[in-house]
This record gives sequence, C-alpha cells and structure tokens, in this order.
Amino acid sequence: MDKVHIALGDNSYDILIGNNLPIAELMKEALPKTKDLLIVSNETIAPLYLEPLMASLTNQGFKVKSCILKDGECYKTVESYMQIMTALLEDGFGRDCCLVALGGGVVGDITGFAASSYQRGVAFVQIPTTLLAMVDSSVGGKTAINHPMGKNMIGAFYQPKIVIADLDFLKTLPEREIAAGMAEVIKYGVILDEEFFTYLEQAQGTAKLDLAYVVKRCCEWKAYVVSQDEKEKGMRALLNYGHTFGHAIEVGMGFGVYLHGEAVAVGMVVAAYVAAKTNKGLSLEQYNRIKNILPYYNLPYAIPKELTGADFISHMRHDKKVKLGKINYVLPESIGKSAVFNDCSDQDISNLIDELKNTQD
Repeated sequence: MDKVHIALGDNSYDILIGNNLPIAELMKEALPKTKDLLIVSNETIAPLYLEPLMASLTNQGFKVKSCILKDGECYKTVESYMQIMTALLEDGFGRDCCLVALGGGVVGDITGFAASSYQRGVAFVQIPTTLLAMVDSSVGGKTAINHPMGKNMIGAFYQPKIVIADLDFLKTLPEREIAAGMAEVIKYGVILDEEFFTYLEQAQGTAKLDLAYVVKRCCEWKAYVVSQDEKEKGMRALLNYGHTFGHAIEVGMGFGVYLHGEAVAVGMVVAAYVAAKTNKGLSLEQYNRIKNILPYYNLPYAIPKELTGADFISHMRHDKKVKLGKINYVLPESIGKSAVFNDCSDQDISNLIDELKNTQD
C-alpha cells in the first residue's frame, strides 16, 4: 500500500493507494470516535460494492446506513444534495457522524458538499471508484453541485478525513470512464511534469501503464499543489488546465453528453492552441504532442460542431475563473510548465476557437 500525505495543518490527511485494501479497518483507524456512517453511492456502483462494504464496516463496530443517488453528471444537483440531507435527518444523524462517498467524482463532490453543510459540518471520507476520482477529484477538498448555468457553482472547500483508493475498483470500470480519467492524468504531465508526460506518450495506451504508479504520481502532485494553496488563491489554479474550456463544453452540450474528462481533453487542446497562437511559449510542435497523445487513450480532441467561439465565451463568462471582469486561462508555456493568463480578449479567444474548429472539420 502506498501513502501520500496532504499537509494542511489540522486538516491534514492521507491518501492510501493499493489493491484489496482493508477499507473498514483503515476507516476505523481514521475515525476512532465515530460510530454513525452514511454511505452515499449511486445506482451503478451500489449493486457492485455497497453490501460487502456495509458488512465489513458493521463488523468494525460502525452503525451504517446508505443513500443511493441516480448516476450521472446531470444529477449533480440541489435535488440530489437534498436527498442526502433528507436521509441524514430521517435517520437522526448527529454532528458526530461521517459521510462516506463511494463512487466517482459526482458522488464525491455532492457528498463532500453535503458533509460541509450538514449541521455546519461533519466528517467525510472519500472512497473513489473511478480513475478520474482517484487521481483528481477525491483529493484536495473541492466539493460542489452544479447549476444549470454553470458547473460547480455551488460548493465549498472541505477536506476529507482520509482518501482510500483501492485499484481493484477499476476492474469493473467501463473503458470510457478509464479514458475520462486519463484526461486528468495527462493534465498533470502538461502543466507540471514533462517526464511524466513523456512516460504517458511512450506508453501509447493504458495497457502498458502501471496504474499504481500513475495514481500515486498524480496524487503526489495534487498533494503538493494543495498543500501550497488549499483554496486556489495562486498555484492551485494551474490544476484548472483544460477545465475552463471543458466546463463550457459540458454546459453548452448539456451535462452528461460529454463525460467530464472528455470535455477536459478537448479543453486542453483548445488551451494549448491558444497558448501556441498567442506566443505564450508553447511551440506548435508541443501543441501537436498534446493533441496527438489523446487518441492513444481514447479521448476526443475536436471541438463539438454545435458550439461556436461565441458560445464558449458566453458559458465561460459564468465560470468561477472570472475575476475583475476577466476570464483567467491556464495555458502551457511548454510541456511541464504552465501559468495563468488574462490578457486575451473575448474576441481573440472566440476567433481562435473558431479557427481551430475549422481546421478540424
């Protein structure tokens, strides 16, 4: 079992990574004074893993209930949030309870937000079951639900007590979900780690990847960045590479049409194209490396035909990255190095998106 520590003072915690992990025992160690647990999962994951997890937790002395949500980004809503709140209230959970997120990024985000706000804050644990959640969304304490006008617009920074990433969960994960997770993996290489990007580039697909190494490497980077900047006032913004454009795709196409990782993959290509065309340091050769790695991992790179540059701007104007009236973009200066820029006008970005889209037709 590998361990990655997130150093945040009183909010510090460990990410545990491995196969066939003793999840109930690890939770007992992390929550020595907790008795009441509410496991939040979804209709896809619960039939696979909920019953044995509840049994093992009960054997460790926990009192366990469950709340099963519908599956999909389109259900990352206030209604799902209220479903968790109702379950907590109906079963009389107090401030000493703990919420357990058993699922991917959607379940983790909703559960974390519910934990942050139930009786002004209770403990929660992340048990990610998707690659995307293991390498990114379960780590760092970003919790949220969506609004029809924007993704993750309602939420809080709220750290879990522990993250338990059992790689055995990935054995039942559909190939499309594995691909979506790889977008976040590739992201770390582009923004922070050229050596890691080259490793992914040379592997040319998940079959040759050491997933334990991949998850650990991504978590180490996430831990480093979050420890430096927990609430995204500086360096942590780099982790949004591909996300500003990607969120516009998710909103513009309707939540669930593109998986989050798929939208981020396209967003990374758009951001790299903007960087290359606006002289931010990224060469066209490096842009092509970023674009060309995506098909190896079954990820899209083409802008949806339904969206124009003006559509992107309209949706990005509702993004959290807008500050003082300017949209902040994470752009690669080279592979392994990135920065935040806000010197691009809306019209220039719109024109570049349309220009890129026309080359892809």
